[in-house]
Amino acid sequence: MTFLVIILSYLIGSIPSGLIIGKMFYSTDIREHGSGNLGGTNTFRTLGVKAGLIVTIMDVLKGTLATALPFLLGVDLHPLLVGVFAIVGHMYPIFAGFKGGKAVATSGGVLLGYAPLLFLLLFPVFFITLYITKYVSLSSIITAIIALIGAIITGDLLLIIVVALMAIFIVYRHRANIKRIREGNEPKIKWMQRKR
Repeated sequence: MTFLVIILSYLIGSIPSGLIIGKMFYSTDIREHGSGNLGGTNTFRTLGVKAGLIVTIMDVLKGTLATALPFLLGVDLHPLLVGVFAIVGHMYPIFAGFKGGKAVATSGGVLLGYAPLLFLLLFPVFFITLYITKYVSLSSIITAIIALIGAIITGDLLLIIVVALMAIFIVYRHRANIKRIREGNEPKIKWMQRKR
């Protein structure tokens, strides 16, 4: 049963929300536009704010649902460990050729399921940073670092380890973005900019 829960968590994480929304409602494969990424950021960029919000919420809920699986199925597994497999599924989805998103929203969903207060702290951190910098990638990285600090403060060893892994995943998946920021080529979001 343990193995089945882990596989189910991975499969939930593998659901390509951006691909589904793009093809079903916009007749668009977002992998062929923008960064080619399946996550919420590229959905915002390619399909607009409404689609981006829907995909982001779906990706968050994937992590939350996976974290709840041990409780829902009555299996003696730590929810954080199960949640990690949903994150892996989001990054390397079997339903989309193993090319997925950058793990930010799904990682947030895992935290929402296990440590909702930490999630609520990180939510404004992300958007305040985004408002200031206009870089989704940089906001994601800074939020991941703050999440690790928050996890350390809780003293929950497993939470610290899992959030550290999340932060490593997020920074690694954004390595190209980091390079573009340093070179001044990283695109800024447009939908949060004030009109002049």
